[in-house]
Amino acid sequence: MSSSGHGSSHPPHPHVALLPSAGIGHLTPFLRFAVSLISQQCQVTLITTHPIVSLAESELISTFLAAFPEEQFHLLPFDPTTASSTDPFALKWESIRRSAHLLYPLLASLSPPLSALVSDVSLISSVVAVTETLTLPNYILFPSSARMFSFFAYYPTLLSKIAGSDHFDSCDEVLQVPGGKPIPKSSLPPPLLDPSSLFSSIFTEDSKKLGKLDGILINTFEELEPDSLHDLRAEKAQGLPKVFTVGLKACEFERSSSSNTATLMKWLDGHLTGTVVFFCFGSRSAMTREQIREIGKGLLASGSPFLWKVKDNILDKEDAESLDVVLGDELWERINEKGMVVKEWVCQAEILGHRAVGGFVSHCGWNSITEAVWHGVPLLAWPISAEVVDKRGFGVWPKTWGWAGGVMVKGEEIGSRIKEMMGSESVKQKAAMLREEARKAIGAGGCCENALMELIGAWKI
Repeated sequence: MSSSGHGSSHPPHPHVALLPSAGIGHLTPFLRFAVSLISQQCQVTLITTHPIVSLAESELISTFLAAFPEEQFHLLPFDPTTASSTDPFALKWESIRRSAHLLYPLLASLSPPLSALVSDVSLISSVVAVTETLTLPNYILFPSSARMFSFFAYYPTLLSKIAGSDHFDSCDEVLQVPGGKPIPKSSLPPPLLDPSSLFSSIFTEDSKKLGKLDGILINTFEELEPDSLHDLRAEKAQGLPKVFTVGLKACEFERSSSSNTATLMKWLDGHLTGTVVFFCFGSRSAMTREQIREIGKGLLASGSPFLWKVKDNILDKEDAESLDVVLGDELWERINEKGMVVKEWVCQAEILGHRAVGGFVSHCGWNSITEAVWHGVPLLAWPISAEVVDKRGFGVWPKTWGWAGGVMVKGEEIGSRIKEMMGSESVKQKAAMLREEARKAIGAGGCCENALMELIGAWKI
């Protein structure tokens, strides 16, 4: 573990390099953290790779650079021909890891000298050797929950318990991780339940290197995950670097200037406060054509106006089939009369911040959860990080639905659950309460503000 930055002296304000990985879910918290650092007069160097995987990532980087043109921006090239995956996101993860040797001359040449590097959790084992050579403090930003980080840290131990098996099928339906409640297998990404997958191998290799880090930044706050954060800091977690709670706030730079977003916001303007259901399943959670049509039926059955981002491909493509083909002519005609449906990328945080949105049907990726919390919007969870939604009471979690796309859920049940979410005063009150707690967390004396000040103080030494 390094204890000081490279170079003979530090600038008056820390200079921090940020290295995210593939996917909007990994990029977004890095850019939000960058804004937090810039607000405290830190210099930020953003390092990203080329090409960008998705349109969402490209647009978000463009809007960030437009808002902060003085920040440095470097491209880290990679050769995808040697990668062992066909998934565009996994391919990029692997390719960045294989290109880590290119970081050394880049980091060593930056001026003023760096105070620290903050990289994505998926890059730990590839970056450690570089930062150790440079004696550069090395931190990771974990883009998911504290509970999921506990699982990440414990993952090699879980694998050792199924030695001789090639799958987690031999385990119970819940996986016990030290500290906190057991984690249902149904709420975990399927690749993590396959020890032979690239995702699993990255988890295994990187979690073993946690002790070489100087700190762990988690995109959460105390009031959202009090038990998990307590357990990470307890004696059970000895050997882990210090945990810092950072993030949450959606930033002004994320507001989209696209004509598509303007159209959606105008449509929302025409609806009463808290009446619209927003249905969006993130940047890479595609569904089958059959399930998409059941969702359409469910939205109609809910009786609420809705804004629906349809996704039937992992990557949004220009040559993708039109909505009338995806939904079928009859269903498309009925849906058009009741809601707004799009296939293009939308600025989720901006939509959730509109007064008309009163409920959010989500795959519950961590960015989606924190954005819903920030804006006080109740959730219908389907179901990646649904445990925290259930435990904190700000949403509805149908536990039998399983991983998105893994279980066929009929429209009638979807409609019934949407009505439950939209009609629950208890859920609305819990969402509103967490909204206020989120704002306290980033305010003066809040846990996220305190963590940021502690980090910056350490980087000034």
